[in-house]
Amino acid sequence: MRVLITGITGFAGSHLAEFCLGRGDIEVFGTARWRSRMDNVNHIVDDITLLDCDLKDSVAVRHCLSEVRPDYIFHLAAQSFVPTSWKAPVETMVTNVVGEINLFEAMRELKLDSRIQLACSSEEYGMVYEDEVPIKETNPLRPLSPYGVSKVAQDLLGYQYHESYGLFVVRTRGFNHTGPRRGDVFVSSNFSRQIAMIEKGKQQPVLSVGNLQARRDFTDVRDMVKGYWLALEKGEPGEVYNIGSGRDVTIRSMLDILLGYSSVEIEVRQDPSRMRPSDVEVLLADNTKFRTLTGWEPEIPLEKTLEDLLNYWRENI
Repeated sequence: MRVLITGITGFAGSHLAEFCLGRGDIEVFGTARWRSRMDNVNHIVDDITLLDCDLKDSVAVRHCLSEVRPDYIFHLAAQSFVPTSWKAPVETMVTNVVGEINLFEAMRELKLDSRIQLACSSEEYGMVYEDEVPIKETNPLRPLSPYGVSKVAQDLLGYQYHESYGLFVVRTRGFNHTGPRRGDVFVSSNFSRQIAMIEKGKQQPVLSVGNLQARRDFTDVRDMVKGYWLALEKGEPGEVYNIGSGRDVTIRSMLDILLGYSSVEIEVRQDPSRMRPSDVEVLLADNTKFRTLTGWEPEIPLEKTLEDLLNYWRENI
């Protein structure tokens, strides 16, 4: 089997590549750009085939798909950091939406029957009311950030291309996922990096935070990528599935778990620059639809995930 992972050098992409290689029966290809950081895949770079491809370049995308002709495509490449989408909304929309359209159009032109998974996002739900929790796939989409809007567009384009052209598209709305190699702009990883810096004496014993009251549904990335695989193996084309643990914690609770792994006295201080213009207060998945179809269950406890993440930063600072 030939698998193409867009954004393979990213956080989830690198873990998905490891999962595919671990199966032993898959040839793994991935897209990268000349400026892509290779840190996440250096340990497997000899086992995968990297292709220079900017998804915003339709010619490059067509050439890439023509060369690989994959059985499965996991579309993970995106501008995926919510705060960046406030500062660069146009770049976020172009990267996320145009890149996906180029993929779909190349598949049509080449008459590929590949199965394609779209890594959509729980941020699409946005403004969720108390009586709508846990969140089902049928919940209204009320995105509260440019990033969330771009993911709604990706999501609906996937539905449209399936209905209009018969592409085998499965949409997954992943809730928060974290673990080793998570970029330090993301909250769990940022806290972990700050703690590791403080422990090594490279930062004053003050940890800067934003909104600690928001509630999030965290899944270990290693469980999440198994879900991505099952989505294409067992999912119905045109359908959308929530993937999340089904449990939520406040950001404060997550921080307390991390602080519990350190023996250093650390002051927690709110930084106004870390507050967003608008924030999603609660994201909690109802994963019944996906769990019933595939049998997927998260296996790694949040405490283990956070411990592994903190140890990753301890080893990499």
